[in-house]
Amino acid sequence: MKILVLGASGQLGHCLKNVSETRGNQEISFPSEQEGNILDINLLDILFEKEKPEFVINCAAYTAVDKAEDDVDICRKVNRDGAENIAKLCAKYNATLIHVSTDFVFKGNVTQILSETDPAEPENIYGLTKLEGEAAIADVLEKHFTLRTSWLYSEYGNNFVKTMLRLGSERDQLGVIIDQTGSPTYAIDLAGAILDIIESRSTAYGIYHYSNEGVTSWFDFARTIFGISHTTVKVNPVKTSEYVTRAVRPAYSVMDKTKIKSTFGIQIPYWRDSLEVCIKKLI
Repeated sequence: MKILVLGASGQLGHCLKNVSETRGNQEISFPSEQEGNILDINLLDILFEKEKPEFVINCAAYTAVDKAEDDVDICRKVNRDGAENIAKLCAKYNATLIHVSTDFVFKGNVTQILSETDPAEPENIYGLTKLEGEAAIADVLEKHFTLRTSWLYSEYGNNFVKTMLRLGSERDQLGVIIDQTGSPTYAIDLAGAILDIIESRSTAYGIYHYSNEGVTSWFDFARTIFGISHTTVKVNPVKTSEYVTRAVRPAYSVMDKTKIKSTFGIQIPYWRDSLEVCIKKLI
């Protein structure tokens, strides 16, 4: 199997490299952002012709959620047009696409676990453009797996866990949102699930949800980070209404993983167990 990873410089790209090395997969390539520029379909075509991948993993995305509210055009180019470019080339070269999406496609106004068929009603530009990317892929490519994930973190890049560890070492107390509920996802686990899907050779194409098991708030997530890392810092609960951001976040975005578990036989770790693994590598 020849696998091509786009957006390889981000945290999920790094995790895919890490996990693929442990599995001994020598047929996976991680081109530079310049060589794998998803906004330049002609340049991307040259890469596809050179690599001739059977599978393409798209990790590339515009993820600056608040900034996206003002950078609408570039956010849409990356999250919708870039995804469509990849899908078109996958169709041309008969490759299967694994595309990473987000829980932010949901409005977050319900308190029931969200399935893949529940209405997607994003309330911010980031979520809207990611949903548009999902639709653009489905319009031009049958052979695709779209994986919606949430609260992604790892040892790589910028993420909530690393930010909390840094702030916890610098301050005596922190305020963290208590009324937004979801499921953290260790990007190493997500990378493993992506490779499991590829290795399954399944043709059960479509949208799937993947996050670690369990439910928490950002407040309790932060407290758990500090507990595991033995960081002494006071964490104060803050309501969303008291901490106004440029983009609206879902209040509740816990996703049902029944479909991905039953289709591929994937075992999903509990979020706190995976968090312990990550923090042990960071401290």
